[in-house]
Amino acid sequence: MEQGASVSSSAGGGLPWHSRWAPLRHILGRALDLGLPPLCPACRAPLTQAGGLCGECWSRLSFIAPPYCERLGIPFAYDPGPGILSMEAIADPPAYRMARAAVRFDDVARDLVHAFKYGDRMDLAPPLGRWMATAGRSLLAEADALVPVPLHWRRLWARRFNQSAALAQAIAKVSQVPVATDLLKRVKSTVQQVGLSRTERARNVQGAFKVPEAELAQVAGRRFVLVDDVLTSGATVDACARALLRAKAAHVDVLVFARVVNAHRPPI
Repeated sequence: MEQGASVSSSAGGGLPWHSRWAPLRHILGRALDLGLPPLCPACRAPLTQAGGLCGECWSRLSFIAPPYCERLGIPFAYDPGPGILSMEAIADPPAYRMARAAVRFDDVARDLVHAFKYGDRMDLAPPLGRWMATAGRSLLAEADALVPVPLHWRRLWARRFNQSAALAQAIAKVSQVPVATDLLKRVKSTVQQVGLSRTERARNVQGAFKVPEAELAQVAGRRFVLVDDVLTSGATVDACARALLRAKAAHVDVLVFARVVNAHRPPI
């Protein structure tokens, strides 16, 4: 592990409770597989092997590949040439340096995120993390640590796990970039961003994140990749990036599983 990177721990130095129960959950999952066939997490069709998608859902999953906006990773319908930015990057440049996403947030991606986030499908973290690591290879090559977008303690208590932290751990296994879960805290309990306008989203997360005083020395001069599941307006990751940059981070990039793409916005 790289010097200075902090790794999550529960009180007393042990693993979080969901990590301690992971071996038992794996055994129970294997036992269920003997009696019940694994199902596609997107459409619930039977599978021959757990941890994947059926052929139809796989064919409908829209992976993002070049050409795309170098700043935001928004895919272009055609190749406009090198160095061309999206309208979003020019009109409203974010605090973070670059963003990359594995897939478009379409129907299949939405089903995967919901199954993972709300359906206790922790088995989805490894494949989602691998796809993210592939999409963010250039960002990870320069990163000192992965920083999952933190949950407020109340929401973490209700949900029982942080999906962004689970994705970061899966990415770390592929990339060997350490995960730093203590560098950024959500100090303000916010309402969910779903249903809010772009302006409301930005106002909702304003001042919600902070680098603790004890961690300032671990942030200064270092390069971070923020990890989250979905990027919509970018308000949450932008607020996180601003908090890290205020603590003198060298630069901050963003890596998500899926991002919302407006197919009708051409590059300029």
